[in-house]
Amino acid sequence: MKKQAQVIIKRFNNHESNERLIRRFLKKAKKERIVEECRDRKHYQKPSVKKKIKRERAQRAKLREERKRLRALERRRRKN
Repeated sequence: MKKQAQVIIKRFNNHESNERLIRRFLKKAKKERIVEECRDRKHYQKPSVKKKIKRERAQRAKLREERKRLRALERRRRKN
């Protein structure tokens, strides 16, 4: 079963401008991959192609997290 997108935003924070509210909404929509899902649904993709794309995306995310972890370790070493 496909998960439902749940973008929930409060109306306004204290003294928050409209531009900031829109920016916050777009950030959450991007994180939930709402726009990408709409684009994906426009054209049919074979299940094997979907799996390949998903695998590549997971691999990139894993590398990104590893680089993030290494940078944090470097910062800690430089501090000490």
